[in-house]
Amino acid sequence: MLPALLRKTRPFSADPILRRWVGARLLRRTPGEPAFAAHRPPILGESWAGLPPEPPQSSFPPLPPGLPDRPIRLHLPGTEIGLAPEDAATLFDRSFADPEIGRCLHHFGWVPLMESGDDPRWVGTIWTAWCRRFGTPDSSPAWCADAAADRAATLLTFARVHGMPGPAADTLEVLAAHGPAIATRLDYFGQRRTTSRLFNNGRGLYRLGLELGLPTATDAGARLILSEAERIFRPSGLLNEGSSHYHLLLTRALADVWLAATAHGRPEAAPLETRLRAAAGQVAHLYLPGGLPLIGRIAPDAPPSHLACLRPGGDRNSGWMATLPRPERDRLGALLDSLFPGPSPIADGWLSARFGLWSGLWHATPEGWCSLSGNGHQDCGGFELHHDSEALLIDLGSGPEVGSDATAPAHNAVTIDGADPYPPNRPFYAPAFRDKIAGPAVLALDEAGVALAHHGFRRLRHVGMAERRWVFSGDRVEIRDRIDGRDRHTVIRRLYTPCAVERAERGVILTTASGRRFHLSAGDAPLLPSPCRRWLAYGESAPATGLVLSLFPQLPWTGTLTIEAL
Repeated sequence: MLPALLRKTRPFSADPILRRWVGARLLRRTPGEPAFAAHRPPILGESWAGLPPEPPQSSFPPLPPGLPDRPIRLHLPGTEIGLAPEDAATLFDRSFADPEIGRCLHHFGWVPLMESGDDPRWVGTIWTAWCRRFGTPDSSPAWCADAAADRAATLLTFARVHGMPGPAADTLEVLAAHGPAIATRLDYFGQRRTTSRLFNNGRGLYRLGLELGLPTATDAGARLILSEAERIFRPSGLLNEGSSHYHLLLTRALADVWLAATAHGRPEAAPLETRLRAAAGQVAHLYLPGGLPLIGRIAPDAPPSHLACLRPGGDRNSGWMATLPRPERDRLGALLDSLFPGPSPIADGWLSARFGLWSGLWHATPEGWCSLSGNGHQDCGGFELHHDSEALLIDLGSGPEVGSDATAPAHNAVTIDGADPYPPNRPFYAPAFRDKIAGPAVLALDEAGVALAHHGFRRLRHVGMAERRWVFSGDRVEIRDRIDGRDRHTVIRRLYTPCAVERAERGVILTTASGRRFHLSAGDAPLLPSPCRRWLAYGESAPATGLVLSLFPQLPWTGTLTIEAL
């Protein structure tokens, strides 16, 4: 009993802001979290009680019968599984150390990742094995709303290209049962706790409703996707969850429902196209010449490379778009190719900018506080810096066990007295309470460079505003920091690089893969290199190096890092 009590009280004892909130609540100086009915989003009405069973009204060409004629390697989160045709029946008997692998199997997330030479009958074979074990809706993880929605959308897209796994009548019956199953367990947990999963729930209902002729599922799905698209995307079109990878995933989901709405002549097609154009238009700002900075959480759903087809100039016949029927692929490709990127969405906390051969991506949510979705990191002012077409300073992304990967010490950022720039965010904190604890973060751009100012550290005793400025001049960039306050504090600056690192007089030398060399120096502190890992996709990593600069200065304090091409 005592260990359980200690586990419950540990967050309270370790978080002074949480203790402060409890005191404010006891004195009725801040409101509690708004009440909500779990699984019942208000957009569906107060009387919402789920969906009735609806018989499917459509038919699909059948998938060719029989077992696949060759083995397959299933691409799963962080691993691959080789299967021979006779092994499919026992696939769902396996257990995995990483729960995301089992989750992917239930989502059928491996289907869009199949190689071009794989036998499509593998989908029918594994679908049959899944139905034997999980074909009846229940309360298990196999039938959570997110899994059911992904599975339905994936199989419907597959069936339009390759045919419906059979027996067709049985498969259509199981797919139709996905609608009420999703509706019963919608991922709605109030305005502050609900993530983009609810949009995905709506996507599953909408796809099922349109393609199986289920009118009530279509209506519920339409209301969800339209209301959620307005809620989860910022005015610029960027997803509000603090992750570049998740933005690509939700852009894909928007494209999926827009294609369905367009194909069926639905009134939702016009507003969905507006949303899709905004979201897809921002993809150009997320990519730098050396690749996609993986800001925030890396999703297990699909590798970032699988979604590169959505970027400007991307190969429209590769990745996810290669799984679409040719008419839909061409329709989406035409929309993407017609986009003209607007200004970088600095007001929404993302800034992409170029200064000669230098280019960078900066992130700082306007509120400063980390997204409540769980997909953002403590990366206020985090950035990735490229020179020409090579990454010089990088965001490490996140591994399967997010943990410390989500904290400020895992980013190109500053910590003071061991604290992240902003406190942990909690859904019951009211906006006014957050503002009182730590004000907004402001990114700015001018001809010379980029600036960030925030008050997240003011919760610490005798610490004021923190400023960082990146000043570009030819082959040189200076990173200038200023921290207001008084007394002495531990200030740690961290940088991460994929380059080879060697010690040099007054700093280190960074050598890129092409052999370009850069001198990195800090006049007021030694640079201490340490090996680490950068994440390229979920469960896939490569070596990197962290550079740590630790000081114990008197505030106010200023310091400068200099990077210069040799």
